[in-house]
Amino acid sequence: MGRKLRARWFRASCQIGYLRVSARAPAARGRALVVRAPGEVGLEPRETPVPAPGELLFEPELVGLCGTDLEVIGGTIDPAYVRYPVVIGHEWTGRVAAGPGPAGSPPAGARVAVEGIVYCGRCPRCRAGDTNVCESFTEIGFSRDGAAARHVAAPLRQAHVLTPGVSAQDAALIEPASVVFRALDRAGVTPGCRALVVGDGTVALLGAYLLGLWSPAEITVLGRREMQADLAIRAGAAAFVTGLPAVGTGFDLVVEAAGTADAAGTAFAAARRGGTVVLLGLPPHGEPAPVSPGDLVTRDLRIVASFSYTSRAWETVVRLVNAGRLRPGFLVTHCFALRDWEAALATLRGTDGPRGKVLLRIGD
Repeated sequence: MGRKLRARWFRASCQIGYLRVSARAPAARGRALVVRAPGEVGLEPRETPVPAPGELLFEPELVGLCGTDLEVIGGTIDPAYVRYPVVIGHEWTGRVAAGPGPAGSPPAGARVAVEGIVYCGRCPRCRAGDTNVCESFTEIGFSRDGAAARHVAAPLRQAHVLTPGVSAQDAALIEPASVVFRALDRAGVTPGCRALVVGDGTVALLGAYLLGLWSPAEITVLGRREMQADLAIRAGAAAFVTGLPAVGTGFDLVVEAAGTADAAGTAFAAARRGGTVVLLGLPPHGEPAPVSPGDLVTRDLRIVASFSYTSRAWETVVRLVNAGRLRPGFLVTHCFALRDWEAALATLRGTDGPRGKVLLRIGD
């Protein structure tokens, strides 16, 4: 089967799943992918959640899996950010469920992308627009139940309606795209710069893709797996390399998106003197990076660390997706029914072929 034919078959298979989901009436109970404790994960029956005041009920359709989900499952995530047992699923898209909702709710069946960081809106950080570091936030898929379930409840204010032309695959990538956009926006990327992205997973590929919004002169991706080269080129990279000697140094901007301490060290080494290093990846909790503070000072490096996304970043990405300026769904390479969650996690941990975003199809 040719590449184009395989792609059409993949899209069609997912669309069939969407039709089945939207045709069903809400069920009183459904299955959810629950991490009961570190190392204990499986499908469990769950009652339909009752939305709190100001919340709305949604029917998830596609849920993205990422390395942070593996950390939640394995118990290696910072314990301050997770509460067990928890339904995973922080990258997702779905539709507004039928039934009553707060005033101003979108109509039942509307496709949405829902911010996962449930911020208070009252603390000094929220008032400053820094909702990602709200003093009392909870987060869907971490400290409150996520979207790998028949239904999920979330605040109405965080639901963003998508235009009919936005595919579910594009919508499912809005969360990681918002993470990347916030980091690049904070870094103040300069048009015409030489940029390097360290990493070859979905966040790194999104880094290369979104960098195109700032019109850099050159984007290079430094990865570990040669099979990721085609995805990196499709994302906008001019070159894909697998070793620091091959990529060289002297980059104006280096985005670390691999999420390892070694990758952070590589990013520092690749930046030119006076350049900018963006720390976007999240290494395992407590893992130190091999870096000399004196070297950072004498090389006059500007270091920008970025955690998650702000509500403003999310709104911007949704606006770009709705306008057709961003179509990240091409990075989806695997789509599994919820019942095949074990195969999905195995693929996320490693596969012989190219791997972009791994999705769970809810409702099958």
